[in-house]
Amino acid sequence: MNSASNSGKQPPSPPSAIVPVGSGAVVRLMSQDLFELAREVEIDHGGRIYKLRVTQQNKLILTA
Repeated sequence: MNSASNSGKQPPSPPSAIVPVGSGAVVRLMSQDLFELAREVEIDHGGRIYKLRVTQQNKLILTA
């Protein structure tokens, strides 16, 4: 990919320590990384879209 055509902000990079599923370890993501550009993100889980958003009280709500 040509870096000149990729202007603008890059999406957050994944955690540096990816742990295989089933290992029992937990991966922690910082909410400010997820919500860096918006107050709502979409998560595709098995073809179904979920919305995770930050409320006015700074709480998180996940809806299908």
